[in-house]
Amino acid sequence: MQKRLEKIIDVLDRNKAEAIELFDLRERDYFVDYVIIATSLGERHTHALLDYLKKDLKPGEQFNQVDESGEWIVVDLGDVLIHIMTPEYRSKYDMETFLTELAQKQDF
Repeated sequence: MQKRLEKIIDVLDRNKAEAIELFDLRERDYFVDYVIIATSLGERHTHALLDYLKKDLKPGEQFNQVDESGEWIVVDLGDVLIHIMTPEYRSKYDMETFLTELAQKQDF
């Protein structure tokens, strides 16, 4: 799994994605084990990053679902969810706060 995550992050990083963050949610009651968030340079770059992921991760990676809007793309790989967002969307939706709190949540 670690090599798989590193490969995803490497593809994003090599292709100029910014502020890439990985959230480990294996110990949480969440529908995926890992979430990766990356910022694109703009709408066109968001779609280009998706194209790079498809090209560099296939045939070994199963893309279960891809939800595309102009400024936010979500890629469902089953146990990994990738969010690629423009800076404006990333700031607006602030998923890092939610995911950080979820990852650090204490169960009693």
